[in-house]
Amino acid sequence: MKSHPEIIHRIIEIIRENKTFCIVGHVRPDGDCIGSQLGLALALQNEGKKVTVWNSDAVPQKYRFLNPDGLLEKPRMGEKFDCVIATDCASFERLGKVAECIGNRKVFINIDHHESNPHYADVNWISPREPSCGELIYRLLKAARWPITKPIADLLFTAISTDTGSFQYPTTRPGTFHAGAELVTRGANLAKICDEVYQSYPLSRAKLLKHVYSKFRLMDHDRIAWFWLKKKDFARTGAESDDTEGLIDHIRAIEPVVVACVFEELEPELTRISLRSKNANVNVSAICAQFGGGGHPAAAGARIPGTPLSVQRKVIAAVKRAMKALK
Repeated sequence: MKSHPEIIHRIIEIIRENKTFCIVGHVRPDGDCIGSQLGLALALQNEGKKVTVWNSDAVPQKYRFLNPDGLLEKPRMGEKFDCVIATDCASFERLGKVAECIGNRKVFINIDHHESNPHYADVNWISPREPSCGELIYRLLKAARWPITKPIADLLFTAISTDTGSFQYPTTRPGTFHAGAELVTRGANLAKICDEVYQSYPLSRAKLLKHVYSKFRLMDHDRIAWFWLKKKDFARTGAESDDTEGLIDHIRAIEPVVVACVFEELEPELTRISLRSKNANVNVSAICAQFGGGGHPAAAGARIPGTPLSVQRKVIAAVKRAMKALK
């Protein structure tokens, strides 16, 4: 029998000892976050636990098929839980409004795969070698010998697939394919998942994509690509913040580009940045850490106060410094 890290057995023990749970995830949830939250929630419900699932933000349109019963909802003050479990959340601050609502608890567990995670809970299982949190939840269920039902298989397959770029990112390991294969065997509906997640998006996103292709900029011998998303761009296209997921990959894919960056205006003097790197020698998590953010070596982000131009200058300068190692 395959051995499991001691921390997994500790988490299973805590789960077995408690009755009421709240599963939480990061703001602006992506497929890995939603799939991990709901996959774990269904598994705990099947074990007879009382489970609440909270996220500060609504489920994006393309992932709503994963939440047909509305299990994932907005947080409420005044609730009490035996155990709170954070999945796919790189820092406590990334929980957003949820953080204010989970103080009344006995134990706090943190399950994540972000290298920058500061171990903010009572019990922390942080495994950066896994390309998705969904794979960690899959390992947890296997170690506990909890059944992987068809709905759970759909959730965990979506989690793993979306955070590995459909098993294309270099972080994808042999074990990732084994997990994906078993989830399909357990009933994951590949046709539905692929249609909902990858082959269907609103017209507003197409308009946003037109903006990206017409406005992106290149510098540093075409090795750095970047574009802005201002509030007026969302107003003009009818797009929402959800529609931005994956846009960065369109400029990241340009052949000479090593680092891609999106600047998204949140407030007149607050900008969200997302960075992607195609070179193992350029760690964008370390770049984002300079601005209070973090993530993975190849994909990271931060929120930076200041005027748009000052933020742009600081971030581009930091990227250029990191790129000097490549010369």
